Amino acid sequence: MDYTEKKLRRVCAHRGPVVELTEDMVELPNGAVSVREVVHHPGGVCVAAVDDDGTVTLVRQFRYPFGQELLELPAGKLEPGEEPFDAVRRELSEETGLEADSWRDLGFLYVSPGISTEKIYIYLATGLRQGRAHPDPNEFLSLEKLPLRRLVDMVLSGQIRDAKTVAGTLKAAAILLGN
Repeated sequence: MDYTEKKLRRVCAHRGPVVELTEDMVELPNGAVSVREVVHHPGGVCVAAVDDDGTVTLVRQFRYPFGQELLELPAGKLEPGEEPFDAVRRELSEETGLEADSWRDLGFLYVSPGISTEKIYIYLATGLRQGRAHPDPNEFLSLEKLPLRRLVDMVLSGQIRDAKTVAGTLKAAAILLGN
């Protein structure tokens, strides 16, 4: 069976500096008509930056939609026309001051495929060198370092709930720890 939904009409409900929200009228595989609300997002990147001693650099920052601080892998939004690898190098430098000698592409994930076009590209960075962080003026964060094995435990126990951090941590651990 073909499960494709055919777009019949699109109306832009909101256009902001980061996202656009559309209401799409679609024809379902059975011929019925339905509405799909879609958040169009440029995508982002995140990086598991792992030192030679097995520690991971994380950022702690307040996340307004949830009203709490979260511990996350360094990450950021893609700029228009920016390649994911260029973005992840930029974000790692801005947020942590780190540069890496070795990079590994760990693929991408769909953040919330039922409502959003956002994709996050995940990377593993090793061979780290410390420089000076230079976060954006509207970014307020602190850095924390945890052993990779401890971070995996925090993911598995539910202490880490950020999807990109969960996925990036488990992918990095599978490669570096062989799990």
